[in-house]
Amino acid sequence: MSDLEDELRKAVRGDVGFDVASRALVTMDASNYRRVPLGVVAPRDADDVAAVLEVCRERGVPVVPRGGGTSIAGQATGVGVVLDFTRHMNRLVSLDPGARTAVVQPGLVLDRLQEAAAPHGLRFGPDPSTHNRCTLGGMIGNNSCGSHSVAWGTTADSVRELDVVTARGGRLRLGRGWSGAPDGLRELVDGELARLRTGFPELPRRISGYALDALLPENGADVARSFCGSEGTLGVLTEAVVRLVEAPRARALAVLGYADETAAAEAAAGLLQYGPLTVEGMAADLVPSPAGLPRGGAWLFVETGGDSAGEARTRAEAVLRGADVVDAMVVTDEAGQRALWRVREDASGTATRMPDGSEAWPGWEDCAVPPARLGAYLRDFRALLAAHGLRGTPYGHFGDGCIHVRIDFDLLGAAGVARFRRFSEELAELVTAHGGSLSGEHGDGQARAELLPAMYGADMVALFERAKGVWDPDDLLNPGMLVRPAPLDSGLRFSVLPREPVDVAFGYPGDGGDFSAAVRRCVGVAKCRTATASGPAVMCPSFRVTGEEQHSTRGRARLLHEMLAGELVTDGWRSEEVREALDLCLSCKGCRSDCPVGVDMATYKAEFLHHHYSGRRRPAAHYSMGRLPVWLRWASRTRAVPLFNALTSTGPVAWAVKRAGGIAPERTIPRLARETFSRWWRRRRPADGTGDLVVLWPDTFTEHLSPAVGRAAVRVLEAAGLRVALPPTLRMRGRPVGDARSRSALRLLTARRGRVCCGLTYVSTGQLDHARVVLRRTLDLMEPVLETAAPVVVLEPSCAAALRTDLPDLLPDDPRAARLAARVLTFAETLERHAPDWTPPRLDRPAVGQTHCHQHAVLGDAPDRRLRAAAGLTGELAGGCCGLAGDFGFEKGHFEVSERCAQEQLLPAVREAPPGAAVLADGYSCRTQLEQLAGVRGRHLAEVLAEALEGALEGASGERTSDASGASGGSRASGI
Repeated sequence: MSDLEDELRKAVRGDVGFDVASRALVTMDASNYRRVPLGVVAPRDADDVAAVLEVCRERGVPVVPRGGGTSIAGQATGVGVVLDFTRHMNRLVSLDPGARTAVVQPGLVLDRLQEAAAPHGLRFGPDPSTHNRCTLGGMIGNNSCGSHSVAWGTTADSVRELDVVTARGGRLRLGRGWSGAPDGLRELVDGELARLRTGFPELPRRISGYALDALLPENGADVARSFCGSEGTLGVLTEAVVRLVEAPRARALAVLGYADETAAAEAAAGLLQYGPLTVEGMAADLVPSPAGLPRGGAWLFVETGGDSAGEARTRAEAVLRGADVVDAMVVTDEAGQRALWRVREDASGTATRMPDGSEAWPGWEDCAVPPARLGAYLRDFRALLAAHGLRGTPYGHFGDGCIHVRIDFDLLGAAGVARFRRFSEELAELVTAHGGSLSGEHGDGQARAELLPAMYGADMVALFERAKGVWDPDDLLNPGMLVRPAPLDSGLRFSVLPREPVDVAFGYPGDGGDFSAAVRRCVGVAKCRTATASGPAVMCPSFRVTGEEQHSTRGRARLLHEMLAGELVTDGWRSEEVREALDLCLSCKGCRSDCPVGVDMATYKAEFLHHHYSGRRRPAAHYSMGRLPVWLRWASRTRAVPLFNALTSTGPVAWAVKRAGGIAPERTIPRLARETFSRWWRRRRPADGTGDLVVLWPDTFTEHLSPAVGRAAVRVLEAAGLRVALPPTLRMRGRPVGDARSRSALRLLTARRGRVCCGLTYVSTGQLDHARVVLRRTLDLMEPVLETAAPVVVLEPSCAAALRTDLPDLLPDDPRAARLAARVLTFAETLERHAPDWTPPRLDRPAVGQTHCHQHAVLGDAPDRRLRAAAGLTGELAGGCCGLAGDFGFEKGHFEVSERCAQEQLLPAVREAPPGAAVLADGYSCRTQLEQLAGVRGRHLAEVLAEALEGALEGASGERTSDASGASGGSRASGI
């Protein structure tokens, strides 16, 4: 390996990675398979590709091209050298609107091409559900299709010319009329014309095998088209000329409800006469909630286009009139259509979990039959599932007869793997009996290539092998795929994982307490690899900053998988490779909601840090910021706040404090409040109220850093008629809900003093033993509250999320933990549930800011949206992550990533805010990031409402207070 690495470093200008992390990141794609490569090369150009092939050919080392790694059949994994085209060869070389063509490199993500073509009214026709992370090279390798193939066909239909480097170094430009054909290919075809004319089924989604029929003279002897779908086994693509199509100016979506999936499938083919853009189908067992859909047990999504909205709608209504449905609707607004399509696009992930939470896997992900046969095929398919005791949720491209499905195979034990093989063999026979193709979109790979004789017969498969020999006589390129395939039940990625659950701190209730099962959640569909956040989405901010796989949720999950496997990553929880990959995880929890399968990398990171530093010295930041509640309480009790503020605002002292605490030197240490929230509470006069009792949680940030938020919340809650109390500070038997006032001698003698804490800072730094101690003490204090019906109002979103999720996960055997978690409400939820008749003051002005990432991921923001609307605060808050994320943005070495995260959505939203806009940021981290990077003061929604209630409007609360980042326009946004 070292000799090979040295030779490659000398031969190429691109990146060469033979380290553990580089290899571990590409052991898997989105399939069931795992292969460990020798190394990874990210070539810069075609010369680099040719150099890699030369070095590897001399040494007999296989080469596997790889794009976004979202392949579902295993073809993007390899045991030799993997070529990663996403890092450097990812450009749109040119776009010619007049000719309706584009020249692209193989690593270009599809959405980047779509964005460039859109201003010209053009688009690339095929659009897989992974369109925002799949690459053009991968699409050509798999002959991908997508939901619009009924209108625009497969990728092969959109390819004009391809630049390819062969395994022996030939540079070919493939096209029609035998252009670029390697020596011997034409002679091979001329000798097999009869077989090629009769041996391929006629159906729109025939992807399996080599497309040798494209080389027939009546088909234009199109070498480029024949190359599509070859899965990197014939040559290495370095550039492509692709055809663009005219995009409809307007679209409408007809959603048709049917009694069941068979009825929907039988209806699909009859709708093609209306010229739709899509005919997509899915059943109710795939939809978490059918709200917003017509009545029915299955649905067809039929999209129509036109030059105007009226024309598109008229075509959609014609579809409705021609369909025999249970219920139907037409959606014309873009937001409504996007919401519905999001359900369909996430299906590749959501289908990996059955309704009861059990796992389901690919393997028979995209069989295709003639559309007219789809209903009959689905009935037989369901019967075959039942005969094997298996379950699956079919969905997909009903208009093309292509069905996606994940099946609950047991791929962990020998008996389950044997059943997987038997089922696969029988299903291959069933598909071919219906005149279908084993693959209708994702390629054969390792999952289906072994079964190609069932579809084509032995003679045609032998012809495929001869074609492979013409292109790649040394079998250098992606061996084991398509021809001379590896067995479909070998190399399964689950076989290397521990058979017994590993000892962990969190409960992992959704995964049966098994950390391996939690890590297995990542199936590789790579939604976390999107380059831009859309709408309210958060996942994955660190990847969007660095663009590196190891900083994506998938990349981190892959390294954890390899850590558990112990083959590549051999030092387990002590692994530095895993620690480095997790270092830039912001613990934003965005993946918990945005990942289709609910990977929770923030929890996995905390788990890893807990074990990684067990019995060892931790980084300074874990002591300084991880134990922040201790230091802040100490400063408050000793009356040292003024001294602390004075010293940390002095240059040399602040520098020393930051250096000792592992804090980024670019950061300003926040000032502590002179009076804590609880101290203010004790001296205030309580308001008389007759409404429900609510317990306001004095989180560390509200208590010591921003007590104004707590004071404002009390003002608003009491104005809404609620009675407000704080949690008890004394633990004693039979004590009623306290208000932090009682000091009787008897109670002091029989009780212990304490403060509630959600444990957030301990959890985020992996100090889980300490977190459990803190949380148990908190539950002891909260027992009197739990004996009442009072909700617990938490103002800081990250603390609320910790109480709802981390608390019960860390203390799964303590019933009090689940009871407290169920009581936690946000500020807006409290007003909506416990003061439903209260009307907030009208503000009638725009609002800007960012929804806290933990609120988006765990708590939800629908009540906040309704409260803002009731108060006349207009506009949408930005998505993404502010980048500070608790201690992350303060930790040394994280400042650049933290700042770039803020520059993605939050800071531009504030800079572009209209005059007089309220700058909203419920999270302390978000407010701190705004102040330190943009000189803008953000406000909690409670502060905005409280000031309106008091009639004391603060003009220009968004005025600039500093200019740390050079951001402009901050003075245009004013809080209230």
